[in-house]
Amino acid sequence: MEPKELVWIGSSRKDLKAFPAPVRRCFGLSLFAAQLGEWPPDAKPLKDFGGSGVMEIIQDHRGDTYRAVYTVRFAAKVYVLHAFQKKSKSGIATPQHEIELIRTRLKWAQRLYAGKGRED
Repeated sequence: MEPKELVWIGSSRKDLKAFPAPVRRCFGLSLFAAQLGEWPPDAKPLKDFGGSGVMEIIQDHRGDTYRAVYTVRFAAKVYVLHAFQKKSKSGIATPQHEIELIRTRLKWAQRLYAGKGRED
């Protein structure tokens, strides 16, 4: 099977590149599995996004938590919407400002997929 194209939205690629090497490696393997149409073992649907179309990967490293969010809602591509280090120490919920950024970038990905936008 030919891997789906991986498309980075906004600063997601630059942000992920700033993560520690073990975190980048884990996320890279998970994203590649998604490109192959598989469900990565460390991925789960992101709450409040209506099902399994928006996925979240969580990786802990040396006391810090890193997250990458991508969507598989589109047949031919996997869009990486956001990559960030979770700063909040209270609870496991994704902070609201991060959710809003993900929503904005998901709309951006929808426009790109429909041919109505640019990736930069």
